[in-house]
Amino acid sequence: MTDAATDAPLYSAHALEDYASALLQKAGLAASMSDSVARTLVEGDLLGHDTHGMALLAGYVKEVESGGMTRDGAPEVLSDRPAAVLWDGKRLPGPWLMDQGMDLLIPRARELGTASLVIRRSHHIACLAVYMLRALQEDMLMLLACSDPNTASVAPFGGTQAVFTPNPLAMGFPLSQGGVMVDISASITTNGMSNRKRAAGETFAEEWLIDAAGKPSNDPQVLFDEPPGTLLPVGGLSHGHKGYGMALLVETLTAGLAGFGRADPKEGWGATVHITLHDLHAFGGKEEFLRQMDHVAAQCRTNTPIDAARPVRLPGEGGLKRRDAQSKNGVRLHPSIARSLQDAEQRHGLQLAKALI
Repeated sequence: MTDAATDAPLYSAHALEDYASALLQKAGLAASMSDSVARTLVEGDLLGHDTHGMALLAGYVKEVESGGMTRDGAPEVLSDRPAAVLWDGKRLPGPWLMDQGMDLLIPRARELGTASLVIRRSHHIACLAVYMLRALQEDMLMLLACSDPNTASVAPFGGTQAVFTPNPLAMGFPLSQGGVMVDISASITTNGMSNRKRAAGETFAEEWLIDAAGKPSNDPQVLFDEPPGTLLPVGGLSHGHKGYGMALLVETLTAGLAGFGRADPKEGWGATVHITLHDLHAFGGKEEFLRQMDHVAAQCRTNTPIDAARPVRLPGEGGLKRRDAQSKNGVRLHPSIARSLQDAEQRHGLQLAKALI
């Protein structure tokens, strides 16, 4: 969660879900899909991913209204083998497609040990970490990758012209106590955070972007200049080959396996998605998996920190604690979110749930 949100009002998670679902339904999205999208967005905020939670709702509503997001229907099955499935998502809402995909994969992974689904032409899928929660509950190791072939904001290492999106890659698995949820991007920062900082007239603490000439910058405005700058890949100017490699990995898992991506005509805001589930029982067994990963987790948690005030944490540990606390005490929304929803509220006669504090 960003520092700007630490003094923001608190809201009931259930009230936010009801509000988000109602607003999406008013815009024309089917009720079952609206519920799925609303739950996913609120879960993003519960975990502290406040650029990929309710911050997306206003944009989603506009996409439903314009027809950029398909309002009802089902994905088309393009290929179906026992452990490998390809869907055409038909631009249906990404969180709903993810829920349907998990429903499909879990029993197959139970039977086969591993099962994968690739979805082309999905709409945006929101916060990747949210989907790791179900993997933890189901005793699964989950890998999730996502790219958006319709836009580009990240240049390959050494270049100045955007080829990739931030291309997030996520992984989740259980531990005896809690679990690990990795949600990272191949770029140093995201488009969502860049948009937020630009709107607020803020800059980044470090030079995480380059302008069109390749000059380092901390100003998100360079993404909107003509010609535009780009986000830097993970590793920055000196070691950006690492993020470049990650971006290519995500492209192969998504666009490559889907047979649909940047080589095809653009359709608007969306996603190509790769999901793989591994059943822990199908390999060395759950007990042995936990024995190994609990040991690694303990070595990380007890590692002597550089700063005693900032002990080593496991990825997702802070998010899970934040989710527990905010489920009980209220969700803290970034101040920009309520403002972003005002136009949609006026169009559809709804009002954001009253803050608890």
